Amino acid sequence: MKKEYTAGGRKRIVPLMTLLFIAVICILTGVTSYAKEEEVNNNRILFISSYSLSRDTVQLEIEGIQSAQPDDFILDYEFMDTYRVYDDTAMQLFYEGLKYRLSQVEEYDAVILGDDAALRFFLKYREELFLTQPAFYIGVNDEALSKRVEKDPNIKGIMERLPVKENLEKALEIYPEAETVYAIVDDSLTGTAESQNYDAMQKEFPDLNFEKINTSQLTQEELRKQIMAMPEKAILIYYCMNEDAEGRQYTNKEAVNFISLYTKIPILYFLENDRIGENILGGYCFSIKNSATEVMKAAVKVVRGDRKMQYVYFKDSGLYVWSLNADMLKKFQISRKYFPDDTVYVNDVPSFWEKNSEIITPIILIVVVLCAISAWLCLDNVKRRKMMKEMEEMKDHLENASQHDFLTGLPNRSKFMSDLQEIIAKKQPCTVIMLDLDNFKGINDTMGHAMGDEALKGVANRLKTLKTPLLTAYRFAGDEFILILRSDNPKISDNAVMQCLQVFRKPYKMMGKPMDIHGSIGAACYPADTLDMETLIVCADDAMYAIKKEGKNGCMFYRDLPKDIDKK
Repeated sequence: MKKEYTAGGRKRIVPLMTLLFIAVICILTGVTSYAKEEEVNNNRILFISSYSLSRDTVQLEIEGIQSAQPDDFILDYEFMDTYRVYDDTAMQLFYEGLKYRLSQVEEYDAVILGDDAALRFFLKYREELFLTQPAFYIGVNDEALSKRVEKDPNIKGIMERLPVKENLEKALEIYPEAETVYAIVDDSLTGTAESQNYDAMQKEFPDLNFEKINTSQLTQEELRKQIMAMPEKAILIYYCMNEDAEGRQYTNKEAVNFISLYTKIPILYFLENDRIGENILGGYCFSIKNSATEVMKAAVKVVRGDRKMQYVYFKDSGLYVWSLNADMLKKFQISRKYFPDDTVYVNDVPSFWEKNSEIITPIILIVVVLCAISAWLCLDNVKRRKMMKEMEEMKDHLENASQHDFLTGLPNRSKFMSDLQEIIAKKQPCTVIMLDLDNFKGINDTMGHAMGDEALKGVANRLKTLKTPLLTAYRFAGDEFILILRSDNPKISDNAVMQCLQVFRKPYKMMGKPMDIHGSIGAACYPADTLDMETLIVCADDAMYAIKKEGKNGCMFYRDLPKDIDKK
């Protein structure tokens, strides 16, 4: 019985195992077929950029394309990097590399071309690399190139037409006194194309002077000087600045930051770009991101068969927007009343009040109540503070009076001694210049003390005009003045003494009449002549009396005294 059961069981199991094996193979085959079919059904688009991913405009193009990319579409990227190198060798290497890569992958259903260089490349190698694929372009600045492909039924796209006219009209509305427009361009494909478009605007604005600053032809120093030379009553447009004449390369952000360092006028820029930096004003802008989105939507419809190429058209609506930097509006005091309500304000950070008004309002009410309660406590303090202020003013007045001569208004002898002591304590080289009026006693005796006082005040007033951070005049005693020069440099001290001597060169008006007043000047230097403060004054005094003995109305340094005179 056992053997029959086993044999019978084996006979029944074999057909079941066979059926199970066939079912598994069918399932696996179906999954594989489905996977292959799914892979085959994936739609493939190639994006060829003229530049590299480091360019902020390329990042915006990719964001716009990706925003319209369905889940069943594969998007691949190729970067020509023409901003860094754009010559025959670079283009040949890119062509060979792309040709090889295309030979190793499944054929693409469409091609999107970013900017002028990519479109030119496509046209050159189209029959060899992209014979059947429809092409869509974005970011093209060359109007002649765009018109060239307009009649091609297999190429559609959006030209990057910068709204120069609209921006200049708005700029003249804000700055009606502007007479000159400056454009920052370079020798790149974009710069060359926009330079031509800029030149064409001269017909629209015959009263404006159109100037161009080509960064490719200027060193950084030359560029800096030209930017600084721009008048404030001017309009500045930034197109592109990828290089200078020294081969130095710039990103848009670096270029704008450089320009903003040396210009006093706002920088207009006509591409909606929130990555270019904080120093751009903006304007009525072409939206790179929106244009890329529209092109990708059209490409998807064509690849899926929902629309034929001959029915692909693009409208300007949504491609242009007023985009302005709120910080720059504040900096240049430009009112928002000039711009439409739908303007996009970059860096428009809400004020503290706007963000916290609901919290601040009750706090303010509480503070007001507390202020009202404590107001009466402050009344007594007002009188006290007023009294303290008057006492401080009196103290300052007395201190000032104690350090200044009441007749001439110059610092007095006490202030001189204090200042000189401080200078010598710091071991700071200095020169003491002693000045004594010649025949002053005769003025007092013959013309009276009032005339003598007038003479002292007249000399003091002229000495005051000599005051500098290095030179200070003091009333020393009687008809003597003394000056401290905070330097012992011979040239500087010689010049200071000569300036003092010039005080006597022109007549003085005394009681309405011209009168000649003369003086003798002696000077001594620390530490060259002596290390002692009192001795330094004596040395200057000796030099002054030496010139009096020689005939007065002159000057002498202690170092120039005759050898037979005993020096200190």
